[in-house]
Amino acid sequence: MADQQQIDFKMQLKERCMFLIRDRMDSLRMAMNVAQDAANEETKSSAGDKYETSRAMGHLEKDMYARQLAETGKEMASLMSVDCSILYTTVSPGSFVTCENISYFILAGIGKINFNGASIYVISPNAPVAKSLLGKMKGDYVTINNGIHQIKEII
Repeated sequence: MADQQQIDFKMQLKERCMFLIRDRMDSLRMAMNVAQDAANEETKSSAGDKYETSRAMGHLEKDMYARQLAETGKEMASLMSVDCSILYTTVSPGSFVTCENISYFILAGIGKINFNGASIYVISPNAPVAKSLLGKMKGDYVTINNGIHQIKEII
């Protein structure tokens, strides 16, 4: 792949990751609203404390989704700050790293995705796997999940 094609590939992959995080944020907002609506719809019953318990559970659920949304927002901000228009010679945030049978994009904690027919692990720069890769160069060996892998390419 030519340099510009490699940069375009990373930029398209970053766009896909942004879409996935935005989608996750939308789902969390919707779940938050559903939990709030459920808490608001609880009506006082003859069971007494059951009403208060149901409302409290609804609010706790909403708060849980709100915390997840805040964390996902931080993930998006972190993702947005990574410059993917650079071709790297050492593994850094924004690097696409290929080992023998596995590829990593060091960007955000999204997990395994399929992109252009390939499985790619999109990982946070703070993830243990990323930490073991950071600073390494093409040809270096790295231990990941009790296996030794050679870095074949970094873009």
